Amino acid sequence: MAVYVDEITDYGAIARMAGLRTTLWAHLTADTREELHTFAAGIGLKRSWFQHSGDHRWHYDITPGKRAAALRAGAQPIDRRGLAALMARRRTAEPNH
Repeated sequence: MAVYVDEITDYGAIARMAGLRTTLWAHLTADTREELHTFAAGIGLKRSWFQHSGDHRWHYDITPGKRAAALRAGAQPIDRRGLAALMARRRTAEPNH
């Protein structure tokens, strides 16, 4: 089992239109939801920040500071391609796909 974090990306206009305080974030995910929630709590993330609970894209958006904390806590860095591959494997593993 593992926890993964991708690179920081600047979401610029999308983030500003949504009224977010930052335009920079990364995605934190894991092999299992349980592992992700436990890890996220350990670095100070609120469960209410969990996204896409109903599909294969589940993750937390995290700021650069929380990404650094995640890496210090043992998250494995993953690039966008690796993240997309992980999400695709989840999708094909779902019973309706």
